[in-house]
Amino acid sequence: YLSYRFLIIDPYYENFLNAFYKKHPQVLAYDYDNALKALMAECFGTADFYSSNLISLGHEAVDVIANDRVLQQKWAKQNRVKVSNPSFISRFIQRIPYIRRFSRPAAWILAILESQVKTIKPDILYFHNISLCEPDFVEKVKKHVKLVVGQIACPLPAERCLHSCDLILTSFPHYVERFRKMGIASEYFRLAFEASLIRRLQNLPQKYETVFIGGISKAHGEGTRTLEYLAAKVKVDFWGYGVEALPPNSYIRRNFHGEAWGLDMYNILHNSKIVVNRHIDVAENYANNMRLYEATGAGAFLITDYRDNLNELFEIGKEVEVYRSAEELVEKVKYYLAHDDERKKIAEAGQARTLRDHTWEKRMAELVEIIERYI
Repeated sequence: YLSYRFLIIDPYYENFLNAFYKKHPQVLAYDYDNALKALMAECFGTADFYSSNLISLGHEAVDVIANDRVLQQKWAKQNRVKVSNPSFISRFIQRIPYIRRFSRPAAWILAILESQVKTIKPDILYFHNISLCEPDFVEKVKKHVKLVVGQIACPLPAERCLHSCDLILTSFPHYVERFRKMGIASEYFRLAFEASLIRRLQNLPQKYETVFIGGISKAHGEGTRTLEYLAAKVKVDFWGYGVEALPPNSYIRRNFHGEAWGLDMYNILHNSKIVVNRHIDVAENYANNMRLYEATGAGAFLITDYRDNLNELFEIGKEVEVYRSAEELVEKVKYYLAHDDERKKIAEAGQARTLRDHTWEKRMAELVEIIERYI
């Protein structure tokens, strides 16, 4: 049995990072390790779910949030890495520089990442966002790693970044053959739920009937139209980003509560009767997204848009419910709000399935099996 060293690189949404440091200004005074620990405790995205489960399996794993200016400059300072044109970390929270979305990573991001790779010397360099796999950067660090792995479940980045990966993992089944036809090794790798979160869920005084949490953007075009139709017929509480793109008379805007990240999001799911899910357009007809596992794992009743492979993940009608049209979604939401026992039975079965088959602990064991075939 071989033990591997993973360096897991992830960029976080800028809105979450800025909200985190505004909410927790004391983190600015922490050293790198404690600041990273505080950030991971928020449970944003996949947080430390990869690394903690890999470590429990006997491997080494280190997390890096590549576009977090505060964290990365702390690491650079502690490791005496000089970065050209560094931005000043102010003790005044309102002056924290915004962490911008990028099509090409900023020079400081790649400069610090390069030093981190050379210092850590991982066997597996694992990117949650393939846009970071710029060919020049990968070429510089390749001699320090054994395998460069990218993970994707979104619209494709620049092709140059795809070809910088030795292996691409994706929860989109249709992407696997697409990458292989491009000459890139690829494997199907599903998303999951972190079972340890169960202990951190709270029963909030505020309970919700029907909720939606997620992005509302052009990439979610058809899904957003469905949500508008639902919100016109049934009260739905919304959290997410992209609402500013909606017209002023949008039904979604009527009960929109802003953004909900990490533990806040999980607690909303846990305290909701029905969670509505829809997939991004590029998912085509495949079920894959995080909300499938987050909602069921948190114990909510999930109704999601029908996808051809959904029954491979959950038993439809027994563990989750589906809709094939906006009209059917409205009909089923009304039905399950009026039939508590049926709804609770499906929610309990969905949670049991997720905790049995769809945990990050199981996925990391699957990841190691995949890695062993390629490394």
